Amino acid sequence: MQKLAVPFNQSPPILATGAMFKSTLCLIQNGEAHVSDVIGALDNPAALQAYDLSASELMRLATKPLSCVACDLHPDFYSTRFAENLKLPLFPVQHHHAHIAAVLAEHGIKQPTLGLALDGFGLGADRQSWGGELLAVDARGCRRVGRLRPLLVPGGDKAAREPWRMGAAALWELGRGDEIATRYAQFPQAKAMLQMLARRLNCPPTSSAGRLFDAACGLLGVKPLAAFEGEAPMELEKLAQAPEIMPNGWNIAEKDGLLELDLRPLLSRIADTPPQEGANLFHGTLIAALAAWVEQATEKTSLQQVAFGGGCFMNKVLRDGLADRMKMTVLQTQTLSPGDASISVGQAYAAAWAREEDLG
Repeated sequence: MQKLAVPFNQSPPILATGAMFKSTLCLIQNGEAHVSDVIGALDNPAALQAYDLSASELMRLATKPLSCVACDLHPDFYSTRFAENLKLPLFPVQHHHAHIAAVLAEHGIKQPTLGLALDGFGLGADRQSWGGELLAVDARGCRRVGRLRPLLVPGGDKAAREPWRMGAAALWELGRGDEIATRYAQFPQAKAMLQMLARRLNCPPTSSAGRLFDAACGLLGVKPLAAFEGEAPMELEKLAQAPEIMPNGWNIAEKDGLLELDLRPLLSRIADTPPQEGANLFHGTLIAALAAWVEQATEKTSLQQVAFGGGCFMNKVLRDGLADRMKMTVLQTQTLSPGDASISVGQAYAAAWAREEDLG
């Protein structure tokens, strides 16, 4: 179990039930956050048993009755159902809000902050799949300021382990769908992919940065089939020895009240590029594009510090390169993971901050 000092000395105990993958639980009370060991994916009996045991151990630590339980927005997560079954006041926290709140928790910050969340998947406030977000975070919650331009995800969850599917989605988005069947001829499903994308059959849209990385891998032929989510982007990172910026590799425009970052020019370029050159172009251009995106968001929101959260920040090339380009204070996790293992901390911190505001 990990302990973390937090600036809520008067807060009554709050339990947070975490995420579905890389799951942890967290209890905040008396100026401390108590974080369970990482349990893992809540998709098998042994993990559920370990999760229930960790929850019981944390609740036994509470010096007073729990005031509320914080959880994810996703109604089908075991962690959400566990929270609901406690029959306590429920405090749902959007997944990427929790990522950013975890960074604020580690730094003990209770100031409005711009959050850059780059992640695989999280249910958004609009019930869509989010994962590449700019969020204005404060005691009242979070407001979505920007998103990555959505890509379709052929086959839904399958695409996380089959990056060729995201490569196909990128080609379709670029108006090059007729290349899919030949480029991915080794995959029997490729023949039907164009029709699947055109009709949006089992092709939900997502703003996920993780799926954007998968699209780059699919276009470059880097691990078109992966053993686990994130394996292909890890291989792509290894190839990025000298990141390079593609001029005019992105566009930023206001859409539906959000700053939308569109990286189609970059995807179009790397679709015809050897893997190492493409990896360098992808990383360098993405870093420059994200920096420009954040800068526009700070002008729009007047927020002068940015917190980096989400599993994509495990990528050192991205993390360090982007931090170096920032012209403002950058907050990152230090002892906590930037990924889902810190979601419970962020949920508990968001709930404690909101309740302090209400009581104040």
